[in-house]
Amino acid sequence: QVHLVESGGGSVQPGESLRLSCSYSNLGGYYWVAWFRQTPGKEREGVAARHTYVRTSYADSVKGRFTISKDGANNIVYLQMDMLKPEDTALYFCAATRGGTLYPLDESQYNYWGQGTQVTVSS
Repeated sequence: QVHLVESGGGSVQPGESLRLSCSYSNLGGYYWVAWFRQTPGKEREGVAARHTYVRTSYADSVKGRFTISKDGANNIVYLQMDMLKPEDTALYFCAATRGGTLYPLDESQYNYWGQGTQVTVSS
């Protein structure tokens, strides 16, 4: 059973940074791990995704500000979020899927999810 646990959320001011962590287990072979976010009343939005072998994908709204990376030795995927804006406020989820996908930011492609961690950006 794949298990995902997010951490690192919190409250920051605009322009500050946060790093989210997604610890995963029982993912072998080829897989994608992605970060999604959701605010009340809105659909879940794909933010960033990383394949086993380095390929990454980012939403236009976070390009140049967010970076997804992987610590393979410790089974952790990070989301470094810089220059945070109030509109980045959301519940952030980590998700995973085995194999490949042409749509790594599409939530329907993922079948394993964490519980989420809250990020609040406010002055």
